[in-house]
Amino acid sequence: MKLPNGYGSVVKLSGKRRRPWMVRKTTGYHIDTEKGKKINEYLIIGYTATKAEGLQMLAEFNNNPYDTNAAKMTFAEVYEAWSKKKYESVSDSSIKSYSASYNACTKLYDLVFKDIKLVHLQETIDSCGKNYPTLKKIKVLFNQLYAFALQNDICNKDYSTYVDIAQYKDRNPNKHSNDKFTNEEIAKIWTMKDNKYYQIILMLIYNGVRISEFLNLKKEHVHLDEQYFDVIGSKTDNGLRKVPIPDKLLSYYKDWYESCPECKYLLHTEDGKHFKYRNYFDSYWKPLVEPFDIKRTPHSTRHTLVSLLKEAEVLDTTIKKIVGHAGAMSLTEKVYTHLDMNILIAAVNKVMPTDI
Repeated sequence: MKLPNGYGSVVKLSGKRRRPWMVRKTTGYHIDTEKGKKINEYLIIGYTATKAEGLQMLAEFNNNPYDTNAAKMTFAEVYEAWSKKKYESVSDSSIKSYSASYNACTKLYDLVFKDIKLVHLQETIDSCGKNYPTLKKIKVLFNQLYAFALQNDICNKDYSTYVDIAQYKDRNPNKHSNDKFTNEEIAKIWTMKDNKYYQIILMLIYNGVRISEFLNLKKEHVHLDEQYFDVIGSKTDNGLRKVPIPDKLLSYYKDWYESCPECKYLLHTEDGKHFKYRNYFDSYWKPLVEPFDIKRTPHSTRHTLVSLLKEAEVLDTTIKKIVGHAGAMSLTEKVYTHLDMNILIAAVNKVMPTDI
């Protein structure tokens, strides 16, 4: 079938190729002065595996022409171009959120953005293992990137609107019951309270901070006399908070504080170096919990404190203040969250075992 003049063409290239059909349009010509011939100049739209796919690509291009150079951009390149403009006008917390969402999309990085289909986006969602609130943020990132791509002729269809995250609505980080230390497991850890590395686990269980927040805690942000420490680096602005230290664990904090005068971090390795998460998890956490057949991660301690505080009937507002869940607060709670540190200390004291 002969295509209309100026419509473009689909031609097969020689040799064995995965996509042998070239889709092109004539954009002009020049004269080869040596041969005295007119040489056509082409815009290469793309390459396809079959002629039918080539004709479809040509039809889509003619229906909605796009910048073919931009259409070669990968997912990573589109994110880079989008973020340069976007990050100039958003808060640091928004940048952290977008960056975290992008980090969950490694499977997409090297794919040509125009060639990404719904199946690629959905597979990223299905396989990343994130909770529902995080999946919502990843989908928002998809929406933003596709809006940018459409505006800049990088693609001509938005697949992000069809991504399904509703099926993961029950994957909620606030449901702690399935991933917390049992009372029996906590009791086992208490039997080792004289070991300074088991003390770290106890400190985590009763402070509810993220493991990264605790490993990165500097001494300058630990206030032993006032019995609390500051979290100044968190995943969200809501996570920036003052964390109470229970009476029975205060000596553990003091011992770690004084154990290495030249260290700037509260916790440290035997040779006084800053703990990296992988080093801590592999060389300390796992060897400590495995003998007790405890199959928990450091993040389980955060869930555990929330559960203990709820069981002790501590007010939700106080719990959210301690663990940094301010984003989940109602408007009324946000107004009345200037809680006295004594109230927070009393709350964590309430969940400490009485026979220790």
